[in-house]
Amino acid sequence: MTEAASVQWFPGHMAKTRRMIKASLSVTDAVVEVIDARIPKASRSTELDKIIGTKPKIVILNKSDFADEAATKLWIKYYSENGVTAIAADCRSGNGLGRFSPTVKRVLSELLAKRKAKGVGGKALRLMVVGIPNVGKSSFINRMAGQSKAKVEDRPGVTRDKQWVTVDKEIELLDMPGILAPKFEDKQVGEYLAFTGAVKDDVVDIEVLACRLLEVLNAGYHDTLKNRYPKISDSADVPGYELLEQVGMSRGLLISGGEVSMERAASVVLGEFRNGRLGRITLELPG
Repeated sequence: MTEAASVQWFPGHMAKTRRMIKASLSVTDAVVEVIDARIPKASRSTELDKIIGTKPKIVILNKSDFADEAATKLWIKYYSENGVTAIAADCRSGNGLGRFSPTVKRVLSELLAKRKAKGVGGKALRLMVVGIPNVGKSSFINRMAGQSKAKVEDRPGVTRDKQWVTVDKEIELLDMPGILAPKFEDKQVGEYLAFTGAVKDDVVDIEVLACRLLEVLNAGYHDTLKNRYPKISDSADVPGYELLEQVGMSRGLLISGGEVSMERAASVVLGEFRNGRLGRITLELPG
């Protein structure tokens, strides 16, 4: 197991977020959980399940443009079989988000019918948007609202305070700060979160992390990796350090003496994985 796999991260503001979520459940009609389609298991917080309880929920499989399409279909089927509605989307481009409003109204159809019967059918549905850091909650809200109302940055922990955003006359969204479990029970979860940038790079060794990512991809997505880095070994069983060195050599990331700058090579590999440039990759499957 690598150093990256043992990462733990639960800053103080996340304890505050748990309290905020609990306090806000009574004024919301449903919960929208945004997760990373590449790591649907690792990017879900068990803390959220405990806090949300039986509140109606919709899952947004974000960054689906970066994920394996076949794997995403399996995840949508898995959620459906477990009584949860899931939508594949890419919140930066807006792909798939046209299904969101109709889905909300379908999931909350009973509530809408009750309100209509009581003569309050025009009341907006209020949904709380939750998820771990850097899965795209704010990008989702901005897309749905049609303008940048929630602060977006491509690093974890930016959204610190809750804020209501009006989508239209029928739907309002409550943006909550990101939350993680206080302890990762499965060390691989910490590793996967670090791969995608949900855990800050300054708390891990990025060279170790990139080596481990290359090992995982070389075993599960060898052809995809080879397409991006043609000069890496043809073998699917090569130590990550050698793979990273091969990437650095092929990209000309050299320092004095002709040696590879492993730090620069690590930044390239992690950056290209996180931005989808390596190809459509999903690291976890249902079950």
